[in-house]
Amino acid sequence: MPSPSPAPARARVTGRTTAFLLTAGLLVALAAVTLVSAGHGAYDIPLGDVVASARHRLGLGGTPLDRVGESVLWNVRLPRVVLALLIGASLGCAGALMQGVFGNPLAEPGIIGISAGAAVGAVASIALGLTFLGNWTVTVCAFAAGLVTVGLVYALSRSDGRSEIVTLILTGIAVNAFGGALIGLFIFFADNAQITQITFWQLGSLSQATWPKVLAVLPCTAIGLLIAPCYARRLDLLSLGERPARHLGVDVERMRIVLILVVALLTAAAVAVAGVITFVGLLVPHLLRLVNGPGHRFLVPGSALGGALVLAAGDLLARTVAEPAELPLGVLTALIGSPFFFWLLRRTRRKQGGWA
Repeated sequence: MPSPSPAPARARVTGRTTAFLLTAGLLVALAAVTLVSAGHGAYDIPLGDVVASARHRLGLGGTPLDRVGESVLWNVRLPRVVLALLIGASLGCAGALMQGVFGNPLAEPGIIGISAGAAVGAVASIALGLTFLGNWTVTVCAFAAGLVTVGLVYALSRSDGRSEIVTLILTGIAVNAFGGALIGLFIFFADNAQITQITFWQLGSLSQATWPKVLAVLPCTAIGLLIAPCYARRLDLLSLGERPARHLGVDVERMRIVLILVVALLTAAAVAVAGVITFVGLLVPHLLRLVNGPGHRFLVPGSALGGALVLAAGDLLARTVAEPAELPLGVLTALIGSPFFFWLLRRTRRKQGGWA
């Protein structure tokens, strides 16, 4: 009797090695970008001083900076860096989940109306002059509206106790269009000061980062990143098709509900605090999939690491490339992501031999 081919075993070992090397590389790059981001800006702090101050705060020796340096590092720079890491991880992980649930590498969190819904909530609170929660009013309204929009999209697309991917996408497109119309209506009735505030929010930025905002996003990011990897194997089975996945014991509808809620939680929190930041959830998972394949055991946590790296590097670039001015982060990610999206479309079309 012929012995089984060792090729599958070798492929698994190669895949694990590649995943390990990618994870290690992402962690090293993330640490380097974090340190550089913490020290570089309008008020430069040498890397050694950043490390010394951190060691001092942790009780591991080191020396504190002068009063201005300590204030800049711990009250301005680090909240922004940490918030970029959390939001990037949220968007990257949400993108990987969306592409897995929809079975399409071109899917991203905004496709089911989360970003549009959050934008409507933020714009409405600004245009109507709502201040019932003080400085948190816009953030809370955006977060709540994003979650409500996802629930609405899912409810409208559900029929006979189940939902279909095509219906979800089409419903999301319709809700996105309706959200855009509402935003236009609010802008039409807003005054000049409100229009300026709305425009700044829609461009996306981390310039208003504070430790309270970090603490507001942290629970949503932590919950999402803890739940998402638990569905990695089921997402792999779903990639075979809905019917084979059901035969293999996957409750597809239940999984879809849970993961859409996770995506909504991650994305709504990110958009509520930072505004609309596009293409991170599209770029990162697809690039990792090209390098290491479609396995979600690595892809989901890897996309979180990759998203954190991309957004931290993007924020560093946004606040340094045009000093002393600062580019809106959402504009920068769109400038980089749009050409990549076009290349992705061309590549997918060429690989499939056309769309027909």
